Amino acid sequence: MTATPPIVAPSILSADFSKLADELAIVDPAREWVHCDVMDNQFVPNLTFGPIIVAAARKLTRATVDVHLMMERPWLMVDEFRAAGADRISVHIEACRETREVLRQIRATGAKAGLAIKPATPYAAIAPYLPDLDLLLVMTVEPGFGGQAFMPEMLEKVSAARAVREQKRLEFVIEVDGGIGEGTARTARAGETRGLTALRWARRSRSSASVGRSATRRTSWRRYSDSESPSVAARTLSFR
Repeated sequence: MTATPPIVAPSILSADFSKLADELAIVDPAREWVHCDVMDNQFVPNLTFGPIIVAAARKLTRATVDVHLMMERPWLMVDEFRAAGADRISVHIEACRETREVLRQIRATGAKAGLAIKPATPYAAIAPYLPDLDLLLVMTVEPGFGGQAFMPEMLEKVSAARAVREQKRLEFVIEVDGGIGEGTARTARAGETRGLTALRWARRSRSSASVGRSATRRTSWRRYSDSESPSVAARTLSFR
C-alpha cells in the first residue's frame, strides 16, 4: 500500500513577523498547514500571541490554519480563535477537566477538534477520547520552548493511537510536535506506513528577506514529503 504523503505544518513562531506575508507566501495550501503555537505563560512558561496574529495569518494564506492552544482554560478562547480564522483547534487534555465538552464546543464553532498530550501524560489518559477527535497531537518535547531534543519514546503513543484508529476505522489525524529536524523527520516517517500523516516541521527562520532564501527553506522541508523512499514515505514522528 502506498503511504499517504505527510502534511508539513511549519510553525509561524519560526517566521519573521515583520515579513509575515512573505513567509506565508511560500506555504502550499494543497499540502501544507500553518501551525500557530499559542502559549499563555501559565500552562507553559512562555508567552506568544493571541487571536490577532491568527487573524493576520488567516488573511495571508489559503492554507489550513492549525491552532495549538497551550493555555489554561482554553474553552474561554475557543470562539475567539475560531472567529480569527482557525480551521483546527487543539487543546491540551491536561488543561481540560471536561474534555468532551470542550471538544464539542470546538466542533460547534465549525472548526476541527484536536487534543494534545504532553510527554509525561500517559497514553491511557487520552485513549477514551480518540473517537471524539479530528486530530491527536502528540508532543515529542515538553511544550513551551523550541530547540529541545526529540523524544523518540513518545512514538509509542502514536503507535497505540494508530492501532485504535485502524481497529475502529476512525479518521482522526495524528500529528507530532517538537524536535523535528532532518534525522527525526525520517524517524517519524519510518514508523508509519498507512493512513494520513502530518509532519510539523519547525523551521528556524533566520533572514528570509529574499525569495531565494525562502525557496531554499521550502525545499528543505519538502524533501521529507516528496521522497519515495520507504524509510521516509512511512511515518514515524509526525503524523496526520
